[in-house]
Amino acid sequence: MNAENSHNEEPVLATLPSWNASCEDPLRQPGADSAARSFAVPLPCLSASWEACNGEPGMGLRIVFLYREAEVKLKIRAGYDIAFNCFQEVPMLLMLSVHPSRRQDLLSDHVIRFSPNVEARDCLDAFGNAPPGLIELSNEFLISDSGLPDEINIHAEQWPVGDLPDEALPYVLGSRYCDTQKLADQAWAMFGGIAGGWQRVQAICDYVHDRIEFGYHHARCDRTAFEGHEERIGVCRDFAHLAVTLCRSMNIPARYCTGYLGDIWRAPDPAPMDFSAWLEVFLEGRWYTFDARHNHPRVGRIVIARGRDAADVAISTTFGSATLTRFTIVTEEVVEESRQLQAAE
Repeated sequence: MNAENSHNEEPVLATLPSWNASCEDPLRQPGADSAARSFAVPLPCLSASWEACNGEPGMGLRIVFLYREAEVKLKIRAGYDIAFNCFQEVPMLLMLSVHPSRRQDLLSDHVIRFSPNVEARDCLDAFGNAPPGLIELSNEFLISDSGLPDEINIHAEQWPVGDLPDEALPYVLGSRYCDTQKLADQAWAMFGGIAGGWQRVQAICDYVHDRIEFGYHHARCDRTAFEGHEERIGVCRDFAHLAVTLCRSMNIPARYCTGYLGDIWRAPDPAPMDFSAWLEVFLEGRWYTFDARHNHPRVGRIVIARGRDAADVAISTTFGSATLTRFTIVTEEVVEESRQLQAAE
Protein backbone atom coordinates (compact mmCIF):
# COMPACT_ATOMS: atom_id res chain seq x y z
CA MET A 1 0.00 0.00 0.00
CA ASN A 2 1.44 3.37 -0.97
CA ALA A 3 1.16 6.62 0.90
CA GLU A 4 -1.22 8.09 -1.66
CA ASN A 5 -3.91 5.49 -0.95
CA SER A 6 -3.46 5.23 2.77
CA HIS A 7 -7.05 6.18 3.66
CA ASN A 8 -5.82 9.66 4.68
CA GLU A 9 -4.51 8.62 8.07
CA GLU A 10 -2.22 11.06 9.81
CA PRO A 11 1.35 9.75 9.63
CA VAL A 12 3.18 8.81 12.78
CA LEU A 13 6.60 10.44 12.61
CA ALA A 14 9.53 8.93 14.46
CA THR A 15 13.18 9.90 14.34
CA LEU A 16 15.80 7.38 15.32
CA PRO A 17 19.05 9.21 16.09
CA SER A 18 21.01 5.95 16.26
CA TRP A 19 20.19 4.73 12.76
CA ASN A 20 22.32 5.82 9.85
CA ALA A 21 22.54 5.12 6.16
CA SER A 22 24.63 2.02 6.69
CA CYS A 23 22.44 0.32 9.29
CA GLU A 24 21.36 -3.21 8.60
CA ASP A 25 17.83 -3.61 7.25
CA PRO A 26 16.75 -6.71 5.32
CA LEU A 27 13.83 -4.76 3.85
CA ARG A 28 16.08 -2.16 2.23
CA GLN A 29 15.44 -1.64 -1.45
CA PRO A 30 18.56 -2.26 -3.54
CA GLY A 31 19.96 0.65 -5.46
CA ALA A 32 18.55 3.37 -3.22
CA ASP A 33 20.96 6.22 -2.52
CA SER A 34 21.93 7.38 0.94
CA ALA A 35 20.20 10.76 0.72
CA ALA A 36 16.71 9.29 0.43
CA ARG A 37 15.71 5.70 0.93
CA SER A 38 12.45 3.84 1.40
CA PHE A 39 11.54 0.32 2.37
CA ALA A 40 8.36 -1.68 1.94
CA VAL A 41 6.90 -3.32 5.01
CA PRO A 42 5.14 -6.61 4.20
CA LEU A 43 1.74 -5.59 5.53
CA PRO A 44 -1.33 -4.59 3.53
CA CYS A 45 -1.92 -1.68 5.90
CA LEU A 46 1.54 -0.42 6.81
CA SER A 47 3.79 1.75 4.73
CA ALA A 48 6.93 3.57 5.69
CA SER A 49 9.65 5.76 4.30
CA TRP A 50 12.97 6.94 5.61
CA GLU A 51 15.33 9.72 4.71
CA ALA A 52 18.69 10.85 5.94
CA CYS A 53 18.41 13.99 8.01
CA ASN A 54 21.38 15.76 6.48
CA GLY A 55 22.51 18.92 8.14
CA GLU A 56 20.71 18.25 11.43
CA PRO A 57 23.24 17.56 14.20
CA GLY A 58 22.67 14.35 16.08
CA MET A 59 19.92 13.19 13.75
CA GLY A 60 19.99 9.94 11.83
CA LEU A 61 17.02 8.66 9.88
CA ARG A 62 13.44 9.80 9.83
CA ILE A 63 10.82 7.08 9.58
CA VAL A 64 7.17 7.75 8.77
CA PHE A 65 4.67 4.98 9.50
CA LEU A 66 1.15 5.01 8.09
CA TYR A 67 -1.10 2.27 9.33
CA ARG A 68 -4.54 1.25 10.40
CA GLU A 69 -4.15 -0.85 13.53
CA ALA A 70 -7.33 -2.86 13.00
CA GLU A 71 -5.87 -4.42 9.87
CA VAL A 72 -2.44 -5.26 11.23
CA LYS A 73 -3.37 -8.26 13.37
CA LEU A 74 -1.33 -11.39 12.93
CA LYS A 75 -1.40 -14.86 14.44
CA ILE A 76 1.70 -16.39 16.01
CA ARG A 77 2.36 -20.03 16.81
CA ALA A 78 4.66 -20.39 19.79
CA GLY A 79 5.73 -23.07 22.20
CA TYR A 80 8.55 -25.29 23.39
CA ASP A 81 9.71 -28.88 23.83
CA ILE A 82 12.14 -29.14 26.74
CA ALA A 83 13.51 -32.21 28.51
CA PHE A 84 15.60 -32.76 31.64
CA ASN A 85 17.25 -35.95 32.84
CA CYS A 86 16.75 -36.20 36.61
CA PHE A 87 18.76 -38.62 38.70
CA GLN A 88 16.40 -38.43 41.66
CA GLU A 89 13.14 -36.71 42.49
CA VAL A 90 13.80 -33.00 41.89
CA PRO A 91 11.50 -30.06 42.69
CA MET A 92 11.37 -27.56 39.81
CA LEU A 93 10.16 -24.00 39.56
CA LEU A 94 9.20 -23.19 35.96
CA MET A 95 8.54 -19.80 34.39
CA LEU A 96 7.17 -20.81 31.00
CA SER A 97 3.67 -19.32 30.82
CA VAL A 98 2.75 -16.28 28.79
CA HIS A 99 2.73 -13.15 30.94
CA PRO A 100 -0.74 -12.30 32.36
CA SER A 101 -0.75 -9.08 30.31
CA ARG A 102 -0.88 -11.17 27.10
CA ARG A 103 -3.37 -13.84 28.16
CA GLN A 104 -6.32 -12.00 26.61
CA ASP A 105 -4.55 -12.40 23.25
CA LEU A 106 -4.42 -16.20 23.42
CA LEU A 107 -6.34 -17.94 20.64
CA SER A 108 -5.90 -21.48 21.99
CA ASP A 109 -5.35 -23.30 25.26
CA HIS A 110 -2.07 -22.56 27.01
CA VAL A 111 -1.14 -25.67 29.00
CA ILE A 112 2.22 -26.97 30.20
CA ARG A 113 2.22 -30.70 29.47
CA PHE A 114 4.44 -33.03 31.48
CA SER A 115 5.60 -36.48 30.47
CA PRO A 116 5.47 -38.52 32.59
CA ASN A 117 2.62 -36.94 34.49
CA VAL A 118 3.77 -35.15 37.60
CA GLU A 119 1.98 -33.24 40.30
CA ALA A 120 2.21 -29.56 39.50
CA ARG A 121 0.46 -26.48 40.70
CA ASP A 122 0.15 -22.98 39.30
CA CYS A 123 1.18 -19.93 41.21
CA LEU A 124 2.18 -17.28 38.73
CA ASP A 125 4.59 -20.00 37.62
CA ALA A 126 4.34 -23.78 37.64
CA PHE A 127 5.84 -25.65 40.59
CA GLY A 128 6.14 -29.41 40.66
CA ASN A 129 8.32 -32.36 41.55
CA ALA A 130 10.01 -34.17 38.68
CA PRO A 131 10.41 -37.94 39.20
CA PRO A 132 13.68 -39.74 38.45
CA GLY A 133 14.37 -40.28 34.75
CA LEU A 134 13.49 -38.19 31.72
CA ILE A 135 10.99 -35.39 32.36
CA GLU A 136 9.53 -33.68 29.29
CA LEU A 137 7.72 -30.34 29.18
CA SER A 138 5.91 -29.13 26.11
CA ASN A 139 3.42 -26.51 25.02
CA GLU A 140 2.12 -25.13 21.73
CA PHE A 141 -0.36 -22.30 21.48
CA LEU A 142 -1.69 -19.61 19.17
CA ILE A 143 -1.70 -15.95 20.13
CA SER A 144 -2.90 -12.78 18.46
CA ASP A 145 -0.51 -9.87 18.03
CA SER A 146 -0.98 -6.31 16.78
CA GLY A 147 1.67 -6.80 14.10
CA LEU A 148 3.06 -3.36 14.89
CA PRO A 149 6.77 -2.78 15.59
CA ASP A 150 8.00 -1.66 19.00
CA GLU A 151 6.68 1.80 19.76
CA ILE A 152 8.93 4.83 19.26
CA ASN A 153 8.45 8.09 21.16
CA ILE A 154 11.45 10.36 20.78
CA HIS A 155 9.78 12.98 22.97
CA ALA A 156 9.51 10.68 26.03
CA GLU A 157 11.36 12.37 28.89
CA GLN A 158 13.15 10.99 31.92
CA TRP A 159 11.42 11.77 35.21
CA PRO A 160 13.30 12.84 38.36
CA VAL A 161 13.63 10.03 40.88
CA GLY A 162 11.38 11.90 43.32
CA ASP A 163 8.54 11.85 40.78
CA LEU A 164 8.71 8.13 40.01
CA PRO A 165 5.78 5.90 41.05
CA ASP A 166 6.39 3.18 43.61
CA GLU A 167 6.28 0.44 40.95
CA ALA A 168 9.28 1.94 39.15
CA LEU A 169 11.55 2.53 42.16
CA PRO A 170 12.95 -1.05 42.46
CA TYR A 171 14.19 -0.73 38.89
CA VAL A 172 16.63 2.11 39.62
CA LEU A 173 18.53 -0.08 42.10
CA GLY A 174 21.34 -2.51 41.46
CA SER A 175 20.62 -6.25 41.47
CA ARG A 176 22.41 -9.59 41.23
CA TYR A 177 23.48 -9.29 37.57
CA CYS A 178 23.08 -5.51 37.21
CA ASP A 179 26.03 -4.25 39.24
CA THR A 180 25.43 -0.51 38.95
CA GLN A 181 28.13 0.41 41.47
CA LYS A 182 30.82 -0.73 39.01
CA LEU A 183 29.46 1.18 35.99
CA ALA A 184 27.85 4.33 37.40
CA ASP A 185 30.85 6.65 36.95
CA GLN A 186 31.44 5.47 33.41
CA ALA A 187 27.75 5.79 32.58
CA TRP A 188 27.62 9.41 33.70
CA ALA A 189 30.82 10.21 31.82
CA MET A 190 29.44 8.76 28.58
CA PHE A 191 25.73 9.64 28.73
CA GLY A 192 25.41 12.47 31.25
CA GLY A 193 25.66 15.13 28.54
CA ILE A 194 22.85 13.70 26.41
CA ALA A 195 19.59 15.60 26.78
CA GLY A 196 16.23 13.88 26.60
CA GLY A 197 15.20 10.57 28.12
CA TRP A 198 14.59 8.68 24.88
CA GLN A 199 17.79 9.94 23.29
CA ARG A 200 19.81 8.95 26.35
CA VAL A 201 18.36 5.41 26.43
CA GLN A 202 18.89 5.00 22.70
CA ALA A 203 22.49 6.13 23.07
CA ILE A 204 22.95 3.48 25.76
CA CYS A 205 21.48 0.79 23.49
CA ASP A 206 23.73 1.92 20.63
CA TYR A 207 26.75 1.64 22.89
CA VAL A 208 25.82 -1.82 24.18
CA HIS A 209 24.99 -3.04 20.68
CA ASP A 210 28.44 -2.03 19.47
CA ARG A 211 30.28 -3.07 22.63
CA ILE A 212 29.23 -6.73 22.87
CA GLU A 213 29.80 -9.43 20.26
CA PHE A 214 26.83 -11.81 20.09
CA GLY A 215 27.37 -15.57 19.96
CA TYR A 216 25.58 -18.54 21.53
CA HIS A 217 28.98 -20.05 22.32
CA HIS A 218 29.62 -17.01 24.54
CA ALA A 219 26.73 -17.91 26.90
CA ARG A 220 27.57 -17.99 30.59
CA CYS A 221 24.90 -18.21 33.27
CA ASP A 222 26.72 -16.16 35.92
CA ARG A 223 28.06 -13.21 33.87
CA THR A 224 27.24 -9.81 35.36
CA ALA A 225 26.71 -6.61 33.41
CA PHE A 226 30.17 -5.34 34.35
CA GLU A 227 31.79 -8.61 33.28
CA GLY A 228 29.90 -8.49 29.98
CA HIS A 229 31.14 -4.95 29.46
CA GLU A 230 34.75 -5.97 30.08
CA GLU A 231 34.65 -9.30 28.21
CA ARG A 232 32.73 -7.75 25.28
CA ILE A 233 31.00 -11.02 24.45
CA GLY A 234 27.62 -12.51 25.32
CA VAL A 235 24.10 -13.48 24.36
CA CYS A 236 20.87 -11.50 24.48
CA ARG A 237 20.71 -11.61 28.30
CA ASP A 238 24.13 -9.93 28.46
CA PHE A 239 23.02 -7.15 26.11
CA ALA A 240 19.91 -6.63 28.25
CA HIS A 241 21.81 -6.72 31.56
CA LEU A 242 24.34 -4.13 30.43
CA ALA A 243 21.72 -1.79 28.98
CA VAL A 244 19.55 -2.12 32.11
CA THR A 245 22.56 -1.41 34.33
CA LEU A 246 23.63 1.69 32.41
CA CYS A 247 20.06 3.03 32.44
CA ARG A 248 19.76 2.51 36.20
CA SER A 249 23.13 4.17 36.67
CA MET A 250 21.56 7.22 35.03
CA ASN A 251 18.53 7.01 37.40
CA ILE A 252 16.30 5.68 34.61
CA PRO A 253 14.10 2.77 35.74
CA ALA A 254 14.80 -0.29 33.59
CA ARG A 255 13.58 -3.86 33.91
CA TYR A 256 14.70 -7.13 32.34
CA CYS A 257 12.25 -9.02 30.11
CA THR A 258 12.26 -12.51 28.68
CA GLY A 259 9.93 -14.08 26.15
CA TYR A 260 9.43 -15.17 22.56
CA LEU A 261 10.78 -13.19 19.61
CA GLY A 262 10.68 -14.87 16.23
CA ASP A 263 12.08 -13.78 12.87
CA ILE A 264 8.72 -12.42 11.75
CA TRP A 265 9.05 -10.38 8.53
CA ARG A 266 12.81 -10.68 8.73
CA ALA A 267 15.41 -12.89 7.10
CA PRO A 268 15.43 -16.20 9.06
CA ASP A 269 18.27 -16.65 11.52
CA PRO A 270 20.01 -19.97 10.79
CA ALA A 271 20.72 -20.50 14.50
CA PRO A 272 18.20 -22.57 16.50
CA MET A 273 15.31 -20.59 17.99
CA ASP A 274 15.69 -19.61 21.62
CA PHE A 275 13.87 -17.49 24.15
CA SER A 276 14.93 -13.85 23.91
CA ALA A 277 15.78 -11.09 26.38
CA TRP A 278 15.23 -7.34 26.09
CA LEU A 279 14.51 -4.42 28.41
CA GLU A 280 11.68 -2.04 29.23
CA VAL A 281 12.44 1.51 30.34
CA PHE A 282 10.19 3.88 32.28
CA LEU A 283 9.93 7.24 30.50
CA GLU A 284 7.22 9.89 30.51
CA GLY A 285 5.05 7.89 32.93
CA ARG A 286 5.03 4.52 31.13
CA TRP A 287 7.19 1.58 30.03
CA TYR A 288 8.80 1.39 26.58
CA THR A 289 10.53 -1.56 24.92
CA PHE A 290 14.20 -1.35 23.91
CA ASP A 291 16.39 -4.13 22.54
CA ALA A 292 20.14 -3.57 22.73
CA ARG A 293 20.95 -6.77 20.86
CA HIS A 294 18.86 -6.12 17.73
CA ASN A 295 18.74 -2.33 18.23
CA HIS A 296 15.77 -1.66 15.98
CA PRO A 297 11.99 -2.10 16.35
CA ARG A 298 10.77 -5.69 16.04
CA VAL A 299 7.38 -7.30 15.51
CA GLY A 300 5.77 -10.09 17.52
CA ARG A 301 7.30 -9.98 21.00
CA ILE A 302 5.50 -12.24 23.50
CA VAL A 303 6.61 -11.47 27.03
CA ILE A 304 6.83 -14.31 29.55
CA ALA A 305 8.22 -12.50 32.57
CA ARG A 306 9.70 -9.23 33.80
CA GLY A 307 12.09 -8.70 36.69
CA ARG A 308 15.16 -6.93 38.00
CA ASP A 309 17.45 -9.24 36.04
CA ALA A 310 17.68 -12.83 34.77
CA ALA A 311 17.69 -14.22 38.32
CA ASP A 312 14.07 -13.10 38.71
CA VAL A 313 12.85 -14.64 35.45
CA ALA A 314 14.77 -17.91 35.02
CA ILE A 315 12.68 -20.27 32.89
CA SER A 316 13.60 -23.20 35.16
CA THR A 317 15.06 -23.46 38.64
CA THR A 318 15.85 -26.97 39.86
CA PHE A 319 16.34 -27.87 43.51
CA GLY A 320 18.54 -30.87 42.78
CA SER A 321 20.45 -32.50 39.92
CA ALA A 322 18.79 -32.20 36.49
CA THR A 323 20.56 -32.15 33.12
CA LEU A 324 19.00 -30.34 30.17
CA THR A 325 18.76 -32.86 27.30
CA ARG A 326 16.44 -31.15 24.82
CA PHE A 327 15.53 -27.53 24.19
CA THR A 328 13.35 -26.59 21.21
CA ILE A 329 11.55 -23.24 20.93
CA VAL A 330 8.99 -22.31 18.27
CA THR A 331 7.92 -18.76 17.38
CA GLU A 332 6.49 -18.22 13.90
CA GLU A 333 3.71 -16.40 12.13
CA VAL A 334 0.71 -18.46 11.07
CA VAL A 335 0.06 -17.35 7.51
CA GLU A 336 -3.65 -17.56 6.78
CA GLU A 337 -4.80 -18.98 3.45
CA SER A 338 -6.26 -15.63 2.39
CA ARG A 339 -2.93 -13.90 2.96
CA GLN A 340 -1.09 -16.63 1.08
CA LEU A 341 -3.39 -16.15 -1.89
CA GLN A 342 -3.00 -12.37 -1.66
CA ALA A 343 0.80 -12.74 -1.63
CA ALA A 344 0.66 -15.05 -4.65
CA GLU A 345 -1.30 -12.47 -6.62
